[in-house]
Amino acid sequence: MEINYVIVGLVGLAVLILLIWLIRRNRKDRKNLERKLNLSDLEPEKHRDEEI
Repeated sequence: MEINYVIVGLVGLAVLILLIWLIRRNRKDRKNLERKLNLSDLEPEKHRDEEI
């Protein structure tokens, strides 16, 4: 049984590209979450008229 190094290389490259894409997306999502949490801490809570 022969190992086809071209296919192994393509699969390895695809896995590497997937990992890089997932890491970049995770960083972007983390930044967005931090920004949303910081904004929610800075903005005062809004009260509805019904509660007054």
